[in-house]
Amino acid sequence: MKHSNLIQTAGMIALCLLATPSSSEPLTIKLPSETIKLRPPNAPGYALALQKCSICHSADYIEYQPPGMTEAQWVAEVGKMQKAYGAPITDDEVKLIGAYLADSYSGKPAVITALQPNTPSVVPATATAPIADVKTLLTQNACLSCHAIDQKLVGPSYRDIASRHKNDAKALDKLAEFIGKGGSGRWGNSPMPPFPALKPEELKSLAGFVMGQK
Repeated sequence: MKHSNLIQTAGMIALCLLATPSSSEPLTIKLPSETIKLRPPNAPGYALALQKCSICHSADYIEYQPPGMTEAQWVAEVGKMQKAYGAPITDDEVKLIGAYLADSYSGKPAVITALQPNTPSVVPATATAPIADVKTLLTQNACLSCHAIDQKLVGPSYRDIASRHKNDAKALDKLAEFIGKGGSGRWGNSPMPPFPALKPEELKSLAGFVMGQK
C-alpha cells in the first residue's frame, strides 16, 4: 500500500513538472489593442491630457470614474496622480487637466482656475514658450520611466533604437514623428503614448538625443 502511494505521488510530481513551463523560457504577455480614446479631441485641455495621462494608464481608467464628478473632484483625482503616483505634471497642469475632465466627462462647464487673470499658464509647447532642454523634456514627460540608455525597461533602450536606425538617413525625422504620434508594434506590443503637445523642435531634440546613444 505504501509502495503504491509512493508511485502515485511520484507520478503526480512528474505531471506537475511537465505542466510547468521552463524557467528559461521568457514569459510574454500580449496586451489587447487600445480601443477607448479620450473625448472630445477638440476640447480645451485635450492635448495636455492626452500627453500626460496616457503616460501611466489608458483612457479606460477615466471612463471608470463615477459620473457627474465636479471640477474640484476631478482636480483632486489628477492631484492624486501627481502626489501619490509621481505623475510628471505641474500644479497648474493638474488644474487644467481636471477642468478638461469635468467638462468632457461630467458635462460640467469648467472654471479652469489655472487660467484666471494674473495666473500664468504652463501648458507645454505653446507658440511662445521656450524650448526646454533634453534633460527637462525627459523628466517632464517621464521618458526614463519606460526607457533606459542601455537596457530594456517597458520599451527598448535608447542604445538599441539608435543601433537599429544608424544607417537610416531619415532616422531623426522618423523618430521625432513616432514620439509625437505614439503607437505600437515596432518593438513588441507595449504601446508608446503620443505626445501631441510637444513642439516639432522638442521632438527633434528628443530624437537627436536617442540617436546619440550609439
